[in-house]
Amino acid sequence: MKFESFVEYLLLEKKYSVNTVKAYENDLKEFSEFIEENYQLKKTAEVEYNLIRAWIVVLLEKKLSNRSVNRKISSLQAYYNFLLKTQQIEKNPLVKHKSLKVSEKVQVPFSQKEMKAVMENSFAEDFEGIRDRLIIELLYSTGMRRGELIAIKTVDVDVNNKELKVRGKGNKERLVPILSSVVKTLKLYLEEREKLEEIKEDYLFLTKKGKQLYPGLVYRVVKLYFRGVSTKTKISPHVLRHTFATHLLNEGADLNSIKSLLGHESLASTQIYAHNDIAILKKVHAKAHPRNKKSKK
Repeated sequence: MKFESFVEYLLLEKKYSVNTVKAYENDLKEFSEFIEENYQLKKTAEVEYNLIRAWIVVLLEKKLSNRSVNRKISSLQAYYNFLLKTQQIEKNPLVKHKSLKVSEKVQVPFSQKEMKAVMENSFAEDFEGIRDRLIIELLYSTGMRRGELIAIKTVDVDVNNKELKVRGKGNKERLVPILSSVVKTLKLYLEEREKLEEIKEDYLFLTKKGKQLYPGLVYRVVKLYFRGVSTKTKISPHVLRHTFATHLLNEGADLNSIKSLLGHESLASTQIYAHNDIAILKKVHAKAHPRNKKSKK
């Protein structure tokens, strides 16, 4: 079963990234295979909710998490909304569907001590070592997503003005400031990048063979340098994004500024990072509360 018109809609109208669209397409293909094998149905548009419910049961039996199942059903929901919009169906079979309950994941950011330990680590002074340092410095100092980092092109880098052009969700662009200390590493990396035998891509971050970085490599880089200084069970590029937001909040940055830096559409998305340490909250409380000020007189 093919979904060309839907894929084109996601890419051209919704401006979703290629990776996001691929995930939608894979979910749809998985569901279409399920209904064809079990119910001899070849048209996803003719499906009723009871068959979708049966697929959910199968997914849960395969030990998929509620969160993963919800993501797959979200792909179906988007597809049926598209069919409804284009008048290919009269009713969305998922119109009354309720998502499975999921427990909120508590993201524990790296401490400033852990960040300092990593940044003081002895990175190799070759291409890969300098690249790895720049990856970690940018993720921590800008809060950008892993996919955004991978998608940066050399033309997006403005060393003189100390800023980067980042393409976020929906292919929306934003300018992100770069710290002076990061610019120093960036310049070193660009020098090493020019020495590569063959540069096959115009992306900023490359493998030593001159190809664009891939998500798994970025994950491994972060894991490699943090596993020696952190005891956290969750170590990933996204934890660095969370760390960026948390540390800015702890130092007094306002949520709206952090929202812009992270590329969030709404403030609600940013508020999940607003979990300041209780020690910091106590300091702020003691320093700012009028009753405490009076007691010191």
